[in-house]
Amino acid sequence: MDNVTLARSLFGSSMAFHIIFATLGVGIPFMIVIAEILYQVKKDKDYATLAKRWTKGLAILLGVAIPSGTLVGVMLSLLWPGFMEIVGQVIALPFQIEIWAFFLEALFMSIYVYAADRLPASLRILSVIFVAIGSSMSAVLITDAHAWMNTPSGFRMENGRVFDVHPWTAVFNPSLPTTAMHVLLSAYMTGAFAVASVAAYKLLKRGSPERERAYHQKSLFLGLLIGGIISLMTALSGHETAQMLHAHQPEKLAAAEGLFETQSHAPLAIGGVTDKETRSIKGAIEIPWALSFLAGNRFDTVVKGLNDFPEDQWPPLIIHTLFNVMVGIGTLLILVSAFTVGLRLLTKRPYPRWLLSALLLAGPLSMIGIETGWVFSCTGRQPWTIYHLQTTASAATKAQHLGSLFVLFLGLYAFLLIVTAVVMYYYFKRHPVTFDGLEGVNGEGRSL
Repeated sequence: MDNVTLARSLFGSSMAFHIIFATLGVGIPFMIVIAEILYQVKKDKDYATLAKRWTKGLAILLGVAIPSGTLVGVMLSLLWPGFMEIVGQVIALPFQIEIWAFFLEALFMSIYVYAADRLPASLRILSVIFVAIGSSMSAVLITDAHAWMNTPSGFRMENGRVFDVHPWTAVFNPSLPTTAMHVLLSAYMTGAFAVASVAAYKLLKRGSPERERAYHQKSLFLGLLIGGIISLMTALSGHETAQMLHAHQPEKLAAAEGLFETQSHAPLAIGGVTDKETRSIKGAIEIPWALSFLAGNRFDTVVKGLNDFPEDQWPPLIIHTLFNVMVGIGTLLILVSAFTVGLRLLTKRPYPRWLLSALLLAGPLSMIGIETGWVFSCTGRQPWTIYHLQTTASAATKAQHLGSLFVLFLGLYAFLLIVTAVVMYYYFKRHPVTFDGLEGVNGEGRSL
């Protein structure tokens, strides 16, 4: 493996690991806010218990999310010195403001965990809302740097040097609104489906008391309802992303759809394999005119094909498969959540075991969709680190022995995943949900 590929592999695996915890760190607080509001509205203590127990799980996840995020920041400097030289002059603001967002999240997380029982209801909800705001702001600010790499603005380069820097123009680059909204919605969706998967697992256990099963039914229904709504919103946001690509990264859109010839009334290709030799897509199901409509809200929108670009600037054609996996998972989750929520509302009966078994996959599938989306976005920008300004090869470190580091960090990430799973399992096994305490001193299940 050459040095650039090793640097990409090491950084990509680090990001893939961190994204698991970062995504749940954004999605779970959103679910906690909803549970707290439902408790105040419905006066159902089960929602207070759900909020508290989700907070315990969130605390464990943050114990890994924070150091892994720090590690990603360090790797940016070590693996991509050429990139950081430009970033430090142009787009440093989001990284600096993100520290404030993290402080906001940590401060109100402490208030919510240690002082919630002594606060009025409105202040308790406000504290957890600020936790969710802080985590969401962190996600948006880090996503801002990624969006800027796709649509760089706020400076100009001459002879490899940076001039005329306008930091706020760089921050509010053209793709920020669309990219940030898509990232947030997908994180909220994943948090909801993760909750649903855990509830489905609990409901599959035989011999559970009816009181406990009713509690987990509420968790499952809430996760599916919120996940279904947000997944539909994510799909609509994906439509806006297609329009952003059409305007700012047309070769990525063309590669995502295996489109080689520039044309109006362009078809949308579902499935299939892009063949570089014949410059065609094989085995795909094509929906006539649909790509043109996605790109410009008109069937006669002209969509550029890959043949309009130099071949050495084509993104890897594998992104067509990545795009299909991401969209396929999102579509499946919309259909499954709509079916399961509708079934519950219409029949009022518990879900059958076969459906619960299927719902176990909702959380993992949504996380795979997140990971696939990030790989698609970053790989689809290749061969550029900063689109049309800096190649990945010129941004990468010239240091050697990255292969050894790659193997060591893969082992570290595998170890941390196992440890996190074991800690989560044994913590909740030793602290099972109980209902006697709900009528105790605080009356809200806050003793968990």
